[in-house]
Amino acid sequence: MKLNLAPSTYGADQSGLVCSFRFVSGQAGVPIDSDAVMDWLAAHAANPERSDGEFLWLHFNLAHVASERWMHAHLNLPDGYFEALREGSHSTRIEHQQGALLAVVNDVIFDFEKTPSDIATLWVHTHKRIMVTARLKQLRSVDRLRAAVREGEIFSTPAELLIHLLRDQADLLVQIVRSSSIEVDRIEDHFLSRQAVESRRDLGAMRRVLVRLQRLLAPEPGSIFRLLVRPPAWLSERDVQQLRDSTEEFSLVLGDLSGLAERIKLLQEEIAARLDEQTNRTLFTLTLVTVLALPINIVAGLFGMNVGGIPLAENHHGFWVMVLTVVGLTVLAGWWVFRRRGRASSERL
Repeated sequence: MKLNLAPSTYGADQSGLVCSFRFVSGQAGVPIDSDAVMDWLAAHAANPERSDGEFLWLHFNLAHVASERWMHAHLNLPDGYFEALREGSHSTRIEHQQGALLAVVNDVIFDFEKTPSDIATLWVHTHKRIMVTARLKQLRSVDRLRAAVREGEIFSTPAELLIHLLRDQADLLVQIVRSSSIEVDRIEDHFLSRQAVESRRDLGAMRRVLVRLQRLLAPEPGSIFRLLVRPPAWLSERDVQQLRDSTEEFSLVLGDLSGLAERIKLLQEEIAARLDEQTNRTLFTLTLVTVLALPINIVAGLFGMNVGGIPLAENHHGFWVMVLTVVGLTVLAGWWVFRRRGRASSERL
């Protein structure tokens, strides 16, 4: 029996490269292999001032053991990029770092019935002639970008590739808001129809999920603000404007997301108020029954003792006297309970 000792490539080549494209300004991207990437890098390293309008997009799989080593050996990436690969914070952000753009983009598999724990993070380095992306898990946003490149969409600069990723992120948030709104509408209609609401816990879970997704998917506003104030020198005015537009899209979507979370909170409070009201009515009924039964229980307990000297024992009308006494005490207790309830209701108002 022969064993297959060939190393697993995890969907990448021996360098850990999942895909790579060469772009010429105004033309569609062309896929190239790792050898062609090395030739391109060597040619541009020999003549860094050449203005042919070419740039690369390299996408790596970090699960491949050779990917990070290959990036260290052949790509002039800043140390901050490799530090970002290892740090614990995966919050979405884009910032200016040593003349380049460092972006962290998250993607999730969203399902209300499950906690979105399957989160994939993409680390992006963007410079004038190259964009490097790396991930551990497969991302839908990268798959959409790769499909757009293969379908012939034109990208003039690496920044446009990054902006495409950010807009896909905004589209994902829009889809989440839409699906969440539909679910909240269904629960609210059920509640307004005075039917029993069984989704109180679902609302709480939904609210927690939305807050978590907002924290993970929404870019940090401070980093984007600093980038727009002081963009890299190689970033064109058109790219800066597109970044500003994508930021405004995020602001609108985040506003809708915050409004939806507040709406869920109000609906939770209304459901809780209705449940409290039902509980109060039930407790009042139980209290009323207990108070009304109290006089007859006391009288029955007293007259049921087998001791001498029980009053009215020899009186022919003793039974009716005790009935009238119990009825009077019961009416008095009922009046007292309703009076206390009316006073408590007026004080709450």
